Amino acid sequence: MRKPALWHIPKPDDPAIAALSRGLGIQAPAARVLVRRGYTDTESARRFLRPSIDDLINPYELAGMNEAAARLKLAIERKETVLLYGDYDVDGTCSVVTLTKAIELAGGRSRFYIPHRLKDGYGMRADVMDQAVSQGISLVISVDTGIRAADVVKHAATLGLDVIITDHHLPEEELPPALAVLNPNRPDCPYPDKNLCGAGVTFKLVQALMSQLGWPQQRVRRIEESFLKIVALATVADVVPLSGENRIIVKHGLAGFRKLNNTGLRALMQVSGFEDGKVPSAGDIAFRVAPRINAAGRMAEANDVIRLFLTADDTEAKTIATRLHGLNQERQETEAEIVAAILEECQRVPITDDQAALVFCGEGWHRGVLGIVASRLVERFCRPAFVLGQEDGKAQGSGRSIAPFHLLDALDSMRDVFLRYGGHAMAAGLTVDKHRVTEFRDRFNQYALQRLTPEDFRPHVDIDAVVSFHEVNDDSVAEILALAPFGAGNPSPLFAVLDATVCEEPVVFKEKHLRLRLRSNGRALTLKAWNFAERLEELRPGARVDAVVSFDEDLYSLSRGYSPWSVQLKDVRPAAAMETAPSMHPRTMRAPACLDG
Repeated sequence: MRKPALWHIPKPDDPAIAALSRGLGIQAPAARVLVRRGYTDTESARRFLRPSIDDLINPYELAGMNEAAARLKLAIERKETVLLYGDYDVDGTCSVVTLTKAIELAGGRSRFYIPHRLKDGYGMRADVMDQAVSQGISLVISVDTGIRAADVVKHAATLGLDVIITDHHLPEEELPPALAVLNPNRPDCPYPDKNLCGAGVTFKLVQALMSQLGWPQQRVRRIEESFLKIVALATVADVVPLSGENRIIVKHGLAGFRKLNNTGLRALMQVSGFEDGKVPSAGDIAFRVAPRINAAGRMAEANDVIRLFLTADDTEAKTIATRLHGLNQERQETEAEIVAAILEECQRVPITDDQAALVFCGEGWHRGVLGIVASRLVERFCRPAFVLGQEDGKAQGSGRSIAPFHLLDALDSMRDVFLRYGGHAMAAGLTVDKHRVTEFRDRFNQYALQRLTPEDFRPHVDIDAVVSFHEVNDDSVAEILALAPFGAGNPSPLFAVLDATVCEEPVVFKEKHLRLRLRSNGRALTLKAWNFAERLEELRPGARVDAVVSFDEDLYSLSRGYSPWSVQLKDVRPAAAMETAPSMHPRTMRAPACLDG
């Protein structure tokens, strides 16, 4: 049975709302959201609404940047071939592309190495260092990986290799003994924004390199704007907070999609269903574009992605993009099969409050999709979850978490169980002997039981503001949508509509969705309710309800002569019948109606 969500509604009487509304010339709904998210004065709110490339942080504030940029510049001057060691996800491949193009523009030479997810696993390997030396390589730069590769870096040093680490994952107590380690999350790094993804850190190295080369500022700005498209793609895909410097990157990077010069990126957008010149939203990138890139590393090999973004040949680009599209379809089918098998198991043995953390393991489950499956389970059950595939005597897989539970800390507490592991607060991967899976499941659950309560297993809905239907109009909705890009750290605003009445019988379409009309204070609006058919009994005509809604751009509505936006129902409850938390919970969760979507 679905547990009702706990709603978190902020106090409506903050005096900063009226001041911000006057100062920015915006209506109350958007002003309420800005204040709720910490932008309480006109200047900070204006910077948020109109982020400038000029506000990008000086790359030299990253510890180690002087050494890294100088060594890369020296390699370019000496015509050394630089090996770029990446990762197989969107962040890693986009990092490789960014640095490859930058070195090429500077007149240098590079090669890249991307490990195979299934054959090689995650992280840097010593045998690749051996191979690099045999090929005459003298400088290796890791991108989106390497922060926990101390042994590999030590091995590289014995071979005479210089190594520069660029990464954003959490380090161990001691940093790898590299020539330079660029990571805003290293303890001694003064960089003010800790939320860059791997491609973001790589982009900072490119910025520093350009400053070393002494290029005219006009050229530097043009190149920065070009790179921001790929870096924005990686930033959204890696689910880092879209605030601070990341907001600047994504806002300007996505705007650049209006004109795409990169042959491969243009082909990828076409197979993803976008017309030329269409500016995608962050959601478009996350759910339509990034999965096709990730499919290469999940189902085959990620080298295809690098070739796609580096080719200038239209035919080759279309061929690779089409292959990625097919791999993504295969990935979806494989993922669905594993999810179905797990949910069938959960029907036979229902999850209880004594199970604070979940571990599922299946013979031959494709490791390339297990992280996605874990995410689906976390959304459904509101618990940290690992999904492991078993083969050759080992179980390997990925885990995802909820906001109150630090996944890597949990694994650190039982490190003796694993053959290998790593990650961060919300996501991690591990390898364990198959005979110790049960032990891992028990210890993981016991660790979670000591730190989580049954209330943590309820969906939490963080509402930005209460809104009246009388405040909803083309201008006020446009101001709300101007708060985009939406994603991690800046979710699409949620509004509570209190004591509304269901006007008429909702219409069911595609068997699982609803279209309904709600009336509040004398005004009625039509809402779309995705995956709400199972909750039809809560929305019978005449029912008085409180509703959580969001607003979306709706070009289909515009094409039919209506307003260019629509209203989405996210959650519903009987009017004033359920508990409401007084303030925002320190997490961001979607409303329960979306959990099975």
